[in-house]
Amino acid sequence: MKTSKSYIIIGGGLAGLTCAIHLSKKGLDVLLIEKQEYPKHKVCGEYISNEVLDYLQTLGVDPLALDAKRITQFKFSDDSGSTLDIALPGGGFGMSRYAFDKLLLDKALEQGVQLIKDTVKDVAFINKRFTVTTITEQQYEADYVIGAYGKRSNLDKKFSRKFIQQQSPWLGVKAHYKGDFPEDTVALHNFKGGYCGLSKVETGHVNACYLADFNSFKRFKNLNHYQKEVLEKNKALAAFFASSEMVFEKHLTISQISFEKKQPVENHIFMIGDSAGLIHPLCGNGMAMAIHSAKIVSELLIANLSDEQDRSIIEQNYAKQWKATFSRRLYAGRLLQQSLQHKQLTKYGIRFIRQSPWLLKAMIRATHGTSI
Repeated sequence: MKTSKSYIIIGGGLAGLTCAIHLSKKGLDVLLIEKQEYPKHKVCGEYISNEVLDYLQTLGVDPLALDAKRITQFKFSDDSGSTLDIALPGGGFGMSRYAFDKLLLDKALEQGVQLIKDTVKDVAFINKRFTVTTITEQQYEADYVIGAYGKRSNLDKKFSRKFIQQQSPWLGVKAHYKGDFPEDTVALHNFKGGYCGLSKVETGHVNACYLADFNSFKRFKNLNHYQKEVLEKNKALAAFFASSEMVFEKHLTISQISFEKKQPVENHIFMIGDSAGLIHPLCGNGMAMAIHSAKIVSELLIANLSDEQDRSIIEQNYAKQWKATFSRRLYAGRLLQQSLQHKQLTKYGIRFIRQSPWLLKAMIRATHGTSI
Protein backbone atom coordinates (compact mmCIF):
# COMPACT_ATOMS: atom_id res chain seq x y z
CA MET A 1 0.00 0.00 0.00
CA LYS A 2 1.40 3.40 -1.00
CA THR A 3 1.66 6.37 1.35
CA SER A 4 -1.79 7.74 2.20
CA LYS A 5 -2.80 11.04 0.58
CA SER A 6 -5.57 13.38 1.63
CA TYR A 7 -6.58 14.34 -1.94
CA ILE A 8 -6.39 12.31 -5.12
CA ILE A 9 -7.26 13.83 -8.48
CA ILE A 10 -7.93 11.40 -11.32
CA GLY A 11 -7.07 13.12 -14.58
CA GLY A 12 -4.62 15.90 -15.34
CA GLY A 13 -6.37 18.08 -17.89
CA LEU A 14 -7.40 21.67 -17.31
CA ALA A 15 -9.80 20.92 -14.46
CA GLY A 16 -7.54 18.42 -12.70
CA LEU A 17 -4.41 20.55 -12.91
CA THR A 18 -6.23 23.71 -11.82
CA CYS A 19 -7.70 21.89 -8.82
CA ALA A 20 -4.28 20.48 -7.92
CA ILE A 21 -2.72 23.95 -8.02
CA HIS A 22 -5.49 25.51 -5.95
CA LEU A 23 -5.37 22.84 -3.22
CA SER A 24 -1.56 22.74 -3.10
CA LYS A 25 -1.39 26.52 -2.66
CA LYS A 26 -2.99 25.89 0.74
CA GLY A 27 -0.20 23.49 1.62
CA LEU A 28 -2.33 20.38 1.10
CA ASP A 29 -0.88 17.09 -0.12
CA VAL A 30 -2.23 16.34 -3.57
CA LEU A 31 -1.69 13.26 -5.69
CA LEU A 32 -2.63 13.58 -9.36
CA ILE A 33 -2.94 10.44 -11.50
CA GLU A 34 -2.83 11.01 -15.27
CA LYS A 35 -2.62 8.29 -17.91
CA GLN A 36 -1.30 10.45 -20.78
CA GLU A 37 2.14 11.94 -21.41
CA TYR A 38 2.66 15.72 -21.20
CA PRO A 39 2.52 17.85 -23.25
CA LYS A 40 0.04 16.54 -25.79
CA HIS A 41 -2.26 18.04 -28.40
CA LYS A 42 -5.95 17.30 -27.80
CA VAL A 43 -9.19 17.78 -29.71
CA CYS A 44 -10.24 21.12 -28.28
CA GLY A 45 -11.54 24.51 -29.43
CA GLU A 46 -8.62 26.23 -27.64
CA TYR A 47 -10.61 29.38 -26.96
CA ILE A 48 -11.05 30.36 -23.29
CA SER A 49 -13.39 33.12 -22.15
CA ASN A 50 -11.90 35.85 -19.97
CA GLU A 51 -14.17 34.92 -17.07
CA VAL A 52 -11.39 32.69 -15.67
CA LEU A 53 -8.36 34.86 -16.48
CA ASP A 54 -8.25 36.75 -13.16
CA TYR A 55 -8.65 33.49 -11.24
CA LEU A 56 -5.80 31.82 -13.15
CA GLN A 57 -3.55 34.78 -12.47
CA THR A 58 -4.28 34.56 -8.72
CA LEU A 59 -3.02 30.96 -8.93
CA GLY A 60 0.21 32.21 -10.50
CA VAL A 61 -0.77 31.05 -13.99
CA ASP A 62 -0.71 33.72 -16.72
CA PRO A 63 -1.48 32.50 -20.26
CA LEU A 64 -0.87 35.99 -21.65
CA ALA A 65 2.77 35.77 -20.56
CA LEU A 66 3.17 32.93 -23.08
CA ASP A 67 1.64 34.95 -25.92
CA ALA A 68 -1.90 33.60 -25.70
CA LYS A 69 -3.88 35.60 -28.24
CA ARG A 70 -6.37 38.15 -26.93
CA ILE A 71 -9.72 37.61 -28.65
CA THR A 72 -12.25 40.42 -28.84
CA GLN A 73 -14.25 39.72 -32.02
CA PHE A 74 -16.73 37.03 -33.04
CA LYS A 75 -17.56 35.88 -36.58
CA PHE A 76 -20.58 33.66 -37.23
CA SER A 77 -21.87 32.07 -40.44
CA ASP A 78 -24.70 29.85 -41.60
CA ASP A 79 -23.93 26.74 -43.65
CA SER A 80 -23.72 28.70 -46.89
CA GLY A 81 -21.07 31.03 -45.46
CA SER A 82 -23.18 34.15 -44.99
CA THR A 83 -21.36 35.85 -42.11
CA LEU A 84 -22.09 38.19 -39.25
CA ASP A 85 -19.41 39.99 -37.19
CA ILE A 86 -19.82 41.41 -33.68
CA ALA A 87 -17.66 42.43 -30.73
CA LEU A 88 -17.31 39.41 -28.43
CA PRO A 89 -18.97 40.07 -25.06
CA GLY A 90 -16.38 39.66 -22.31
CA GLY A 91 -13.67 38.57 -24.71
CA GLY A 92 -11.29 35.68 -24.31
CA PHE A 93 -7.89 34.30 -25.29
CA GLY A 94 -6.55 31.61 -27.58
CA MET A 95 -4.00 29.05 -26.41
CA SER A 96 -3.26 25.50 -27.50
CA ARG A 97 -3.91 22.67 -25.07
CA TYR A 98 -0.31 21.60 -25.69
CA ALA A 99 0.95 24.85 -24.17
CA PHE A 100 -1.84 25.41 -21.64
CA ASP A 101 -1.58 21.97 -20.04
CA LYS A 102 2.21 22.37 -19.85
CA LEU A 103 1.83 25.78 -18.20
CA LEU A 104 -0.50 24.36 -15.56
CA LEU A 105 1.61 21.23 -15.09
CA ASP A 106 4.78 23.25 -14.43
CA LYS A 107 2.95 25.32 -11.78
CA ALA A 108 1.52 22.20 -10.13
CA LEU A 109 4.94 20.50 -9.93
CA GLU A 110 6.51 23.72 -8.66
CA GLN A 111 4.05 23.66 -5.77
CA GLY A 112 4.79 20.07 -4.83
CA VAL A 113 1.90 18.22 -6.43
CA GLN A 114 2.82 14.55 -6.82
CA LEU A 115 2.20 13.34 -10.38
CA ILE A 116 1.91 9.66 -11.27
CA LYS A 117 1.52 8.37 -14.81
CA ASP A 118 -0.91 5.49 -14.57
CA THR A 119 -4.49 4.55 -15.37
CA VAL A 120 -7.08 4.21 -12.61
CA LYS A 121 -9.19 1.07 -12.93
CA ASP A 122 -11.21 1.20 -9.71
CA VAL A 123 -12.19 3.48 -6.85
CA ALA A 124 -13.61 2.01 -3.63
CA PHE A 125 -15.14 4.00 -0.78
CA ILE A 126 -15.11 2.11 2.52
CA ASN A 127 -15.28 3.45 6.08
CA LYS A 128 -15.13 7.07 4.88
CA ARG A 129 -11.87 6.49 2.99
CA PHE A 130 -11.11 5.96 -0.67
CA THR A 131 -8.84 3.32 -2.12
CA VAL A 132 -7.80 4.05 -5.71
CA THR A 133 -6.40 1.12 -7.70
CA THR A 134 -4.51 1.47 -10.98
CA ILE A 135 -3.90 -0.96 -13.84
CA THR A 136 -0.35 -1.48 -12.52
CA GLU A 137 -1.99 -2.79 -9.31
CA GLN A 138 -0.80 0.14 -7.22
CA GLN A 139 -3.16 1.35 -4.49
CA TYR A 140 -3.48 4.82 -3.00
CA GLU A 141 -5.67 6.04 -0.14
CA ALA A 142 -7.29 9.43 0.32
CA ASP A 143 -9.99 11.25 2.22
CA TYR A 144 -11.32 12.85 -0.95
CA VAL A 145 -11.21 11.93 -4.63
CA ILE A 146 -11.85 14.36 -7.49
CA GLY A 147 -12.80 12.97 -10.90
CA ALA A 148 -11.27 15.04 -13.71
CA TYR A 149 -10.74 12.34 -16.29
CA GLY A 150 -12.66 13.94 -19.14
CA LYS A 151 -15.61 13.22 -21.41
CA ARG A 152 -15.83 9.46 -20.91
CA SER A 153 -13.82 6.71 -19.26
CA ASN A 154 -14.04 3.09 -18.25
CA LEU A 155 -14.59 4.47 -14.76
CA ASP A 156 -17.96 5.78 -15.93
CA LYS A 157 -18.93 2.18 -16.70
CA LYS A 158 -17.61 1.10 -13.31
CA PHE A 159 -19.77 3.73 -11.63
CA SER A 160 -22.79 2.80 -13.83
CA ARG A 161 -23.25 6.40 -14.91
CA LYS A 162 -26.39 6.75 -16.99
CA PHE A 163 -24.89 8.67 -19.93
CA ILE A 164 -22.27 6.02 -20.69
CA GLN A 165 -25.01 3.51 -21.58
CA GLN A 166 -26.14 5.67 -24.50
CA GLN A 167 -24.52 5.94 -27.91
CA SER A 168 -23.58 9.45 -29.03
CA PRO A 169 -23.46 10.50 -32.70
CA TRP A 170 -20.85 13.24 -32.31
CA LEU A 171 -17.30 13.18 -33.70
CA GLY A 172 -14.68 15.85 -32.92
CA VAL A 173 -11.85 16.72 -35.34
CA LYS A 174 -8.95 19.15 -34.93
CA ALA A 175 -5.80 20.38 -36.67
CA HIS A 176 -3.57 23.46 -36.70
CA TYR A 177 -3.01 25.49 -39.85
CA LYS A 178 -0.73 28.18 -41.20
CA GLY A 179 -2.97 30.80 -42.69
CA ASP A 180 -4.13 34.37 -42.80
CA PHE A 181 -6.62 34.78 -39.96
CA PRO A 182 -7.10 37.72 -37.57
CA GLU A 183 -5.63 36.90 -34.16
CA ASP A 184 -8.30 38.88 -32.30
CA THR A 185 -11.18 36.79 -33.72
CA VAL A 186 -12.92 33.52 -32.94
CA ALA A 187 -15.14 32.25 -35.75
CA LEU A 188 -17.98 29.75 -35.68
CA HIS A 189 -18.93 28.43 -39.13
CA ASN A 190 -21.88 26.10 -39.64
CA PHE A 191 -22.04 23.26 -42.13
CA LYS A 192 -24.58 20.53 -42.71
CA GLY A 193 -24.39 18.22 -39.72
CA GLY A 194 -22.01 20.30 -37.60
CA TYR A 195 -19.98 23.43 -37.00
CA CYS A 196 -16.33 24.47 -37.06
CA GLY A 197 -14.46 26.92 -34.83
CA LEU A 198 -11.40 28.89 -35.92
CA SER A 199 -9.06 30.91 -33.72
CA LYS A 200 -5.35 31.59 -33.36
CA VAL A 201 -3.18 30.18 -30.59
CA GLU A 202 0.12 31.26 -29.05
CA THR A 203 2.21 29.86 -31.94
CA GLY A 204 0.40 32.04 -34.47
CA HIS A 205 -1.20 28.96 -36.01
CA VAL A 206 -4.96 28.72 -36.49
CA ASN A 207 -6.78 26.01 -34.58
CA ALA A 208 -9.58 24.52 -36.68
CA CYS A 209 -11.79 22.27 -34.60
CA TYR A 210 -15.14 20.93 -35.69
CA LEU A 211 -17.94 18.78 -34.36
CA ALA A 212 -19.74 16.54 -36.85
CA ASP A 213 -22.67 14.18 -36.80
CA PHE A 214 -21.05 10.77 -37.31
CA ASN A 215 -24.04 9.48 -39.25
CA SER A 216 -23.46 12.14 -41.91
CA PHE A 217 -19.67 11.68 -41.81
CA LYS A 218 -19.57 7.90 -42.32
CA ARG A 219 -20.86 8.20 -45.89
CA PHE A 220 -17.50 9.65 -46.94
CA LYS A 221 -14.18 7.93 -47.58
CA ASN A 222 -12.06 9.95 -45.17
CA LEU A 223 -11.72 13.30 -43.38
CA ASN A 224 -10.34 15.08 -46.44
CA HIS A 225 -13.24 13.90 -48.56
CA TYR A 226 -15.72 14.96 -45.86
CA GLN A 227 -14.06 18.37 -45.55
CA LYS A 228 -14.25 18.93 -49.29
CA GLU A 229 -17.80 17.70 -49.78
CA VAL A 230 -19.42 19.05 -46.61
CA LEU A 231 -17.43 21.70 -44.71
CA GLU A 232 -16.38 23.56 -47.84
CA LYS A 233 -19.97 24.02 -48.94
CA ASN A 234 -19.69 26.89 -46.48
CA LYS A 235 -17.84 29.49 -48.57
CA ALA A 236 -16.15 30.99 -45.50
CA LEU A 237 -14.64 27.61 -44.61
CA ALA A 238 -13.79 26.92 -48.26
CA ALA A 239 -11.86 30.20 -48.41
CA PHE A 240 -9.99 29.40 -45.18
CA PHE A 241 -8.92 25.89 -46.20
CA ALA A 242 -7.97 27.02 -49.72
CA SER A 243 -5.57 29.65 -48.34
CA SER A 244 -4.16 27.62 -45.42
CA GLU A 245 -1.68 24.78 -44.94
CA MET A 246 -2.15 22.10 -42.30
CA VAL A 247 0.69 21.99 -39.75
CA PHE A 248 -0.20 18.66 -38.15
CA GLU A 249 0.79 15.46 -39.94
CA LYS A 250 -2.78 14.24 -39.54
CA HIS A 251 -6.05 15.32 -37.96
CA LEU A 252 -6.78 14.49 -34.34
CA THR A 253 -10.16 12.89 -33.74
CA ILE A 254 -12.39 11.84 -30.86
CA SER A 255 -15.69 9.98 -31.08
CA GLN A 256 -18.64 9.27 -28.81
CA ILE A 257 -18.81 12.84 -27.47
CA SER A 258 -21.83 12.89 -25.17
CA PHE A 259 -23.78 15.98 -24.13
CA GLU A 260 -26.16 14.04 -21.90
CA LYS A 261 -26.69 15.18 -18.33
CA LYS A 262 -24.24 13.94 -15.71
CA GLN A 263 -24.24 14.13 -11.93
CA PRO A 264 -21.56 16.35 -10.31
CA VAL A 265 -21.08 13.81 -7.51
CA GLU A 266 -20.88 10.06 -8.15
CA ASN A 267 -20.07 7.47 -5.46
CA HIS A 268 -18.82 10.35 -3.24
CA ILE A 269 -16.40 11.46 -5.95
CA PHE A 270 -16.49 15.14 -6.89
CA MET A 271 -16.70 15.36 -10.67
CA ILE A 272 -15.19 18.42 -12.35
CA GLY A 273 -14.64 19.57 -15.92
CA ASP A 274 -16.06 17.35 -18.67
CA SER A 275 -16.53 14.55 -16.12
CA ALA A 276 -19.33 16.62 -14.57
CA GLY A 277 -20.93 17.95 -17.75
CA LEU A 278 -20.07 18.98 -21.28
CA ILE A 279 -21.34 22.08 -23.02
CA HIS A 280 -21.66 22.08 -26.80
CA PRO A 281 -18.36 23.35 -28.29
CA LEU A 282 -20.24 25.88 -30.41
CA CYS A 283 -20.65 27.85 -27.17
CA GLY A 284 -16.88 28.16 -26.87
CA ASN A 285 -16.91 27.89 -23.11
CA GLY A 286 -15.99 24.35 -22.13
CA MET A 287 -12.44 25.20 -21.05
CA ALA A 288 -13.61 28.05 -18.81
CA MET A 289 -16.27 25.82 -17.27
CA ALA A 290 -13.65 23.17 -16.47
CA ILE A 291 -11.46 25.72 -14.72
CA HIS A 292 -14.41 27.26 -12.87
CA SER A 293 -15.60 23.87 -11.60
CA ALA A 294 -12.11 23.24 -10.20
CA LYS A 295 -12.36 26.52 -8.29
CA ILE A 296 -15.75 25.61 -6.81
CA VAL A 297 -14.70 22.22 -5.47
CA SER A 298 -11.32 23.49 -4.25
CA GLU A 299 -12.91 26.28 -2.23
CA LEU A 300 -15.43 23.92 -0.65
CA LEU A 301 -12.75 21.41 0.34
CA ILE A 302 -10.49 24.11 1.73
CA ALA A 303 -13.36 25.63 3.72
CA ASN A 304 -13.96 22.21 5.25
CA LEU A 305 -10.46 22.12 6.76
CA SER A 306 -11.68 24.24 9.67
CA ASP A 307 -15.41 23.44 9.71
CA GLU A 308 -15.11 19.63 9.54
CA GLN A 309 -18.50 19.31 7.90
CA ASP A 310 -20.13 15.99 7.28
CA ARG A 311 -19.15 14.64 3.86
CA SER A 312 -22.76 14.60 2.69
CA ILE A 313 -23.08 18.35 3.33
CA ILE A 314 -19.99 19.11 1.21
CA GLU A 315 -21.34 16.89 -1.56
CA GLN A 316 -24.74 18.60 -1.43
CA ASN A 317 -23.14 22.03 -1.48
CA TYR A 318 -20.96 21.15 -4.45
CA ALA A 319 -23.89 19.71 -6.44
CA LYS A 320 -25.95 22.78 -5.61
CA GLN A 321 -23.21 25.25 -6.60
CA TRP A 322 -22.33 23.33 -9.75
CA LYS A 323 -25.92 23.28 -10.94
CA ALA A 324 -26.50 26.92 -10.03
CA THR A 325 -23.37 27.94 -11.96
CA PHE A 326 -23.64 25.75 -15.06
CA SER A 327 -27.14 24.32 -15.56
CA ARG A 328 -28.51 27.34 -17.42
CA ARG A 329 -25.44 27.47 -19.66
CA LEU A 330 -25.80 23.80 -20.56
CA TYR A 331 -29.50 24.25 -21.28
CA ALA A 332 -28.81 27.31 -23.44
CA GLY A 333 -26.09 25.38 -25.27
CA ARG A 334 -28.45 22.51 -26.05
CA LEU A 335 -31.10 24.91 -27.38
CA LEU A 336 -28.54 26.75 -29.50
CA GLN A 337 -27.14 23.51 -30.90
CA GLN A 338 -30.60 22.23 -31.80
CA SER A 339 -31.45 25.53 -33.51
CA LEU A 340 -28.29 25.45 -35.62
CA GLN A 341 -29.17 22.01 -36.94
CA HIS A 342 -32.20 23.56 -38.71
CA LYS A 343 -30.94 25.14 -41.93
CA GLN A 344 -33.88 27.45 -42.57
CA LEU A 345 -34.09 28.50 -38.93
CA THR A 346 -30.40 29.43 -38.98
CA LYS A 347 -30.83 31.47 -42.18
CA TYR A 348 -33.83 33.34 -40.79
CA GLY A 349 -31.99 33.77 -37.49
CA ILE A 350 -29.01 35.43 -39.16
CA ARG A 351 -31.28 37.78 -41.07
CA PHE A 352 -33.03 38.73 -37.85
CA ILE A 353 -29.76 39.11 -35.92
CA ARG A 354 -28.40 41.44 -38.61
CA GLN A 355 -31.23 43.78 -37.67
CA SER A 356 -30.78 43.14 -33.94
CA PRO A 357 -27.14 42.16 -33.21
CA TRP A 358 -27.81 42.44 -29.47
CA LEU A 359 -29.61 39.09 -29.76
CA LEU A 360 -26.42 37.24 -30.73
CA LYS A 361 -24.58 38.92 -27.85
CA ALA A 362 -27.36 37.81 -25.52
CA MET A 363 -26.98 34.24 -26.77
CA ILE A 364 -23.23 34.36 -26.06
CA ARG A 365 -23.77 35.78 -22.59
CA ALA A 366 -26.28 32.98 -21.87
CA THR A 367 -23.51 30.39 -22.29
CA HIS A 368 -20.79 32.37 -20.48
CA GLY A 369 -20.32 33.58 -16.94
CA THR A 370 -18.99 36.72 -15.32
CA SER A 371 -15.39 37.09 -14.17
CA ILE A 372 -14.42 34.86 -11.25
